[in-house]
Amino acid sequence: MGLLLYEEIGHVGILTVNRPEALNALNSAVIDELSAKIDAIALSKIRCLIVTGSGERSFVAGADISEMKDMTREEAENFSAAGNAAMEKIERLPMPVIAAVNGFALGGGLELALACDIIISSENAVFGLPEVGLGIPPGYGGVQRLARIIGIAKAKELAFTTDRIKAPEALALGLVSAVYPIEELMDAAMRMAEKISANSPMGVWAAKVVANSSVGMPLTKAAGLETPLFGECFGTTDQKQAMTAFVEKRKPEPFAGK
Repeated sequence: MGLLLYEEIGHVGILTVNRPEALNALNSAVIDELSAKIDAIALSKIRCLIVTGSGERSFVAGADISEMKDMTREEAENFSAAGNAAMEKIERLPMPVIAAVNGFALGGGLELALACDIIISSENAVFGLPEVGLGIPPGYGGVQRLARIIGIAKAKELAFTTDRIKAPEALALGLVSAVYPIEELMDAAMRMAEKISANSPMGVWAAKVVANSSVGMPLTKAAGLETPLFGECFGTTDQKQAMTAFVEKRKPEPFAGK
């Protein structure tokens, strides 16, 4: 069995971090394999990706401390850079990415979830950034992305104190979109992924680009970001047939991604 498992069900891809003996912790081999796999997924025909962890105890419990503890400064910088690059690849995928958090999402695990577009979790999920308790800051963009979702003050609090939060608080903070019993989590993720996949791939992609590009911009600068993408969608068959169907008061044909 590989460090990552991948399967496609219809238009949906499912990527599973598969180190259950280490609570799916991220080491250099996992990061390298993840980066290569995301490159391949970016070129695939899937319309939505689900990222999860193997087993019911842990999504990803963090980076592998046993590998990190004896790193030199240069090795540590390279480890951070490789992880950051992998997270950025996930964030920039043309299709939406759903993190199905099944248990611990700590350190690098929370950072992996934050690189996804939507986070849903099981009732036993636990989130946190424990790095400063180990003498380091979060290394894969965790503070930056967390601050953009729950606000900078709360993100600083979690990073500075290393406090962990459970699924109900994560839901209240807006970190996760929904919470499910562990046995229902993947079914819920699939339902969401299939609903996304049934929509126009071009329209979904354009909405993702606008959302990601507008982060941190004042509205005066973000206004109009969608204009060229809006126009580009009018060159697609999907737009033509869907709008024609709407005007004719009938159900549109399945979107072909063209």
